[in-house]
Amino acid sequence: MSLALCKIEYQMEPERIFLKTDLFEIEPKEDEETNPFVYGKQFSEWLRSKFIGLGYAVEEVIPEDWGWCVMCKREPYWLWVGCSSIMEKEYEEGNVPSKEDITWHCFAAVEVPFLKRIFKNIDTREGLAKIQEELISIINEEPRLKVVNEP
Repeated sequence: MSLALCKIEYQMEPERIFLKTDLFEIEPKEDEETNPFVYGKQFSEWLRSKFIGLGYAVEEVIPEDWGWCVMCKREPYWLWVGCSSIMEKEYEEGNVPSKEDITWHCFAAVEVPFLKRIFKNIDTREGLAKIQEELISIINEEPRLKVVNEP
């Protein structure tokens, strides 16, 4: 996804959700696909399965420099959920943090590819609002997830 070709649209401020949980592990060397100390692969895989259960044709999760992308829809716009981690203390390179030292976070987003924006005004508000509601519902339904304030 190149930001030169796409525009991330937020008709409303994205609901950034911060969580504490023992539900997700850090996979060995998963941050080699993102950036050092940027985790969330199991979190994104878990969300992927939940959105598949809601009827989305979700692709495999996509590593990004900021975390993991759960691509839920590509037509008529890209509708996705981002997942990542926040470290609560510093670790030396090569050391993997414990689950207790991580705050997970996620958010819903929508992108309209450049060529589609040129030829048509696409209203993404309903799709973004729906996926945000679904994301909040998924989080609230799992008792092992504790919503916390932004660290």
